[in-house]
Amino acid sequence: MKSIIKNTFVKRGMLVICFTGLLLISSCKKFTELSPLSQLSEATAFSNPANIELAMNGVYSRAAVGNYNGTTGRGYPFGAASIEQGEMRGEDMVNLATFYQITYETTITAAASSANNWNMFINLYSVINQCNVVIDGVTAAAGAGTITQAIADQYAGEARFLRALAHHELVINYCRPFVDGNGNKPGVPYRTVAVTGASTVASTLSQTRGTVAEVYNKILADLDFAETNLPATRTTGKIARATKGAAIALKTRVKLHMNDFAGVITEGAKLGTGAAAAPYTSPIGGYSLTASPDGPFVSFSNNTESIFSIENGSAANGGVNGALPNMFGPAANAINSQVGRGLVATSPNLYNAAFWVTGDTRRTLLQIQQSTNGAKYFFNYKYRDPTTSTDWAPIIRYAEVLLNVAEAYSRTTALDLRALGLLNAVRNRAVPVTDRYTIANFTSQDALTQAILNERRVEFAGEGRRWPDITRLSQSQFAVAGGGIPAKILVTNLSGTGSNWDVVNRPVTATGKAAIPYTDHKYIWPIPQDELNANPNLTQNPGY
Repeated sequence: MKSIIKNTFVKRGMLVICFTGLLLISSCKKFTELSPLSQLSEATAFSNPANIELAMNGVYSRAAVGNYNGTTGRGYPFGAASIEQGEMRGEDMVNLATFYQITYETTITAAASSANNWNMFINLYSVINQCNVVIDGVTAAAGAGTITQAIADQYAGEARFLRALAHHELVINYCRPFVDGNGNKPGVPYRTVAVTGASTVASTLSQTRGTVAEVYNKILADLDFAETNLPATRTTGKIARATKGAAIALKTRVKLHMNDFAGVITEGAKLGTGAAAAPYTSPIGGYSLTASPDGPFVSFSNNTESIFSIENGSAANGGVNGALPNMFGPAANAINSQVGRGLVATSPNLYNAAFWVTGDTRRTLLQIQQSTNGAKYFFNYKYRDPTTSTDWAPIIRYAEVLLNVAEAYSRTTALDLRALGLLNAVRNRAVPVTDRYTIANFTSQDALTQAILNERRVEFAGEGRRWPDITRLSQSQFAVAGGGIPAKILVTNLSGTGSNWDVVNRPVTATGKAAIPYTDHKYIWPIPQDELNANPNLTQNPGY
């Protein structure tokens, strides 16, 4: 049988299998140019339980490390790239170098020269294809009696969870949001066929984009399957491998993008959000908030709050150009000798915001200051190991589930005490008692909802959640000005103006990059031109 595994290498003490996964035939070559240490045929990859486990581990590794212009590394799509791009498309971080300039300043084109956009698309579909290969492989293995049907369904549940996660990342960046026209805008191809040879390539390259609603329906179908078939807990890989709770948690996120607030509340209740009051604990997986807001980052591989994260280690990570602590870490560190590249700083838009109160411990536990040329830069300090890049990439935490459900309650019922309780559970572990909310702090339903949205900006800073929130809110009263891409600060506007970063004086922030309205074609990313050339059934986003 024809070999479907083009590159095999040892990482993290395990065999990592990289399946061919690109939709672009011309780009597939870039994944076959390296001389493999070994090759496994399709039959061998799923011939015994040990190899099947290695194949599944290979999918996770691919999701963490990925490729950049054909070379290994850079953390595409989920090692770091999705988080960094999610921040750079928003206004709460400042791009200090040229590394993210195209994304930050929205000068992306459909050409491969727009590397961040191009590589995100390619790597997401590569992960999707690996998921499809695993689904087919374990189905055949169960039929042959190599593994039980229950074990096959569990592996398929993991693959379908990752497939749903990847398609959601695609639809967030390359499509108009679900809330614009109830999903009637062009979506992205939802790939469920494994590309393993010429016949399957032809089938894949004939697929159309469909609609956003169709993508969301298939995402939810994948997550429903994952919820049914994944274990509630794991003895190993409890955060780094998909679980029943991870599938449910991701559904709260997806349904929030659909404005399906009743659905968010229903899914959240499975994870304990329907409790009468804090502390909230999930009956599935035992998730709960850590006592301190830095808990998920001090012990990223073993804590009660992280529901699913992408594992990185000293032997397998996105490298200096793609690891979170290198991107977000300051080039000078007064706390210890660990230094990053200082490429992305926390923006005064966020750091000086009135809703981020002075006594909030997230200012000291999760921010670090570096003074350069008179400017007081504050850097996100969630990722702390730039030397060996072992920090895991957070995908979804229990704090997000609580705030997802809080928003759903608040968007449904005026001044809902359940919404306030969930908001306070997250916020009160960080703010002084004198700054804690009661229902008397809010004069309207929208005021409470806005407080929840403000809390998301503080709590998830540096985790890539800003752009997803911007786009899902684009059609609501909570949209940024113009509903599009918000105005941003350019580093050139901060030169020699250290007061702009001064948390004590909390001045009005500087400006630089004008907002881009929702109607502008640059609001969403283009489909890579190479993909359009390979598949005549696809249409480009208007304006590119």
